[in-house]
Amino acid sequence: MSVARLLPLIVAGPLLGAALLVGAGRRLPRFAAELMGCLFSAGTATLALGALAATPAAAPRPAEWVGGWRPHRGAGVGIVLVGDPVGLGLAALVSVLVLGSLAYAWRYFDEPPRRHAGSFPGLMLLFQAGMCGFALTGDLFNAFVFFELMGAVAYALTGYRVEEARPVQGALVFALVNSLGGYAALLGIGLLYGRTGELGMAQIGSRLDAHPGRGGALVLAAFVLIVAGLLVKAAAVPFHFWLADAHAVAPTPVCMLLSGVMVELGLYGALRVYWTVFAGPGGLPAAGVHRALLTLGVVTALLGAVMCWLQRHLKRLLAYSTIAHIGLFLVGLAVLTPRSTGGVALYVLAHAGVKAALFACVGILLDRYGSVDEHELHGQARELPRVGVLFAVGGLALAGLPPFGTALGKAAVEEAAGGWVTALGVLVSAATGGAVLRAAARVFLGLGQRHPTDAPEETTGAGEEPETQGGLLSRVPDTMLVVPAVLLAGALATGLVPGLPAAVGRAAGAFTDHAGYTASVLRGTPAPPAADEAPRWSAAGVLWGLVATALAATGAALSVRRPVHREPARWMVPLRRLHSGHPGDYVAWFLAGLTVLAALVL
Repeated sequence: MSVARLLPLIVAGPLLGAALLVGAGRRLPRFAAELMGCLFSAGTATLALGALAATPAAAPRPAEWVGGWRPHRGAGVGIVLVGDPVGLGLAALVSVLVLGSLAYAWRYFDEPPRRHAGSFPGLMLLFQAGMCGFALTGDLFNAFVFFELMGAVAYALTGYRVEEARPVQGALVFALVNSLGGYAALLGIGLLYGRTGELGMAQIGSRLDAHPGRGGALVLAAFVLIVAGLLVKAAAVPFHFWLADAHAVAPTPVCMLLSGVMVELGLYGALRVYWTVFAGPGGLPAAGVHRALLTLGVVTALLGAVMCWLQRHLKRLLAYSTIAHIGLFLVGLAVLTPRSTGGVALYVLAHAGVKAALFACVGILLDRYGSVDEHELHGQARELPRVGVLFAVGGLALAGLPPFGTALGKAAVEEAAGGWVTALGVLVSAATGGAVLRAAARVFLGLGQRHPTDAPEETTGAGEEPETQGGLLSRVPDTMLVVPAVLLAGALATGLVPGLPAAVGRAAGAFTDHAGYTASVLRGTPAPPAADEAPRWSAAGVLWGLVATALAATGAALSVRRPVHREPARWMVPLRRLHSGHPGDYVAWFLAGLTVLAALVL
């Protein structure tokens, strides 16, 4: 079977699995429902990895026109799925993480009634289908459809424990902010359709390039609306407020996907739209796009790092570390070169494994002790040395310790951007990795003083309800230990496997080739050989990775020894009030973000 024919199966497979679980879930025992979920996610991962391995770098991008509705006289009349290497790689990453999350969640929740046995794996498969479809579609409107599908399922998964008030509230805030982003993106798509009469990305880019300079304000408005909608999903500042609120209440296996891959898909969508639609002569000047992405990236990285360091709620700590690294990804993508894009792709691949593993460790703490409060858990987890080792290793990888893939990807971004970006990368990596190491020292080693657990102005994470059936009072299931260990091993492998950086570099070259994408999708023209822009280890990259790790360890040690203070510093108060949890405030910041983004692109 050709690679193009596999593309619809990558989307249809998990959809079929979800439908079967919904239809037959009430007749299946829980074991069978969870096994079916794992089998369908594993089958989809196999298809995506096989399609990626079978796609030659210099061949035309595999494109499947669903239902055989190919373009007629240059006009698009059907839906196309495109096997771009970066898109296929993301679909494979999504599928592997879904499989890992389902394996981690094996018999995880309290035993549901028989009629609900397939609800959680069914929702996870539907989530997988939405994310895979978003990664593979070559049609803007269907990108919006998959965008909304994965969003709607993410809302349901965030509020899965519907009998509790906090998950429902977190899911509603998530839904409100992301729905605003979806509406903005749909309005931008409508503007492009009115300008070109097309919905396919390659067709829109071709139509705009045929008449350079005629789009003007309409093209600018379309870009701002679409990219703002996607940056909401990516949780870039000032569209980021929903992320920590959602992570604080979502089930742990869901957090593994939200931070591990869903927010990264928002970045992928924004840059996919730019390179295929707006990067040609009929689009937008690269200088304005560079300025906008760089500014948002720097602010996102710094704010995320500071907020990460201030947290004691471990899920919120990890959520803000995701925001900080999204900022670093944006800074790398802002360079708008294949080399920097390849570095970001490798960084994302390793970061996904590290972040999912860290959330898996926090889930064990939650279900063992009914708390994710760093201070309340002081010294309690000494009895879980294996979990402590995994958590500490995750913190070191997050800090950029060589030879983890996070260090290689970060080094490639810093070398491509140059100058002060290196200092930014070291600072942000040290802050986020140090926050994790600080928590590990307190929770698993009992170092430092026991801090007060009462904090009226702070979300502490104390008094949480365990998610597993009966809690993990006797032993931690093997699956809950094996999954984070495998994920961390995968993050290490991304920095060590020979040939992987070169393949990522070639994929990045194809991803940033505006003319090549259009010619390949519309005319089946083979892609030219990509320049050798593969991320490579360098002495400077290793050195700065070690510096960031040393700073993270030093910061964690100093923080653990810090005297106890009940009142937060004055400079912290405005930051905490900024993240108020009130939907109205977040809507106002969304509108402000639209204005700022437009001003930066101009």
